[in-house]
Amino acid sequence: MLCEMCGNEVDVVSRVRVEGTVLSVCANCAKFGTILDPPPPAPSAPRASVRPGTPATRVMSTGRRLEERDLYTEIGELELAPDWAHRVRVARDALGWKPEDLAKKLNEKKSVVLKLESGGFHPPDQLVRKLEQLLKVRLRADPESLA
Repeated sequence: MLCEMCGNEVDVVSRVRVEGTVLSVCANCAKFGTILDPPPPAPSAPRASVRPGTPATRVMSTGRRLEERDLYTEIGELELAPDWAHRVRVARDALGWKPEDLAKKLNEKKSVVLKLESGGFHPPDQLVRKLEQLLKVRLRADPESLA
């Protein structure tokens, strides 16, 4: 364990209030404050650890293993549809909004909306999600369906 005051690696730390702050400190640094609780007994049994060679697993205190997930494989690859810029303009027109109105609702500049509609700007994923939600239009498609 690490003493929060001197930074030394020690076996046992105790909680001490030093100038209004509670710290986990070693026995040498405990004299600078008021001891709140006695130090816990030294750990006797080694903790469960992950076997070497399995970096993608973790061991919980209950002994269960948690597998790390790759969210990108679960979501699937989605790319912008070839006519996404046209879809944005048609959806905006259908709602009767001017580019300024859409820009305000997206919290973006009018020039960004104009560049989106002209296809001169490739929007980040977060902006694509905002547009899809706000305009109630689908801008992304599966790569297999595009081929």
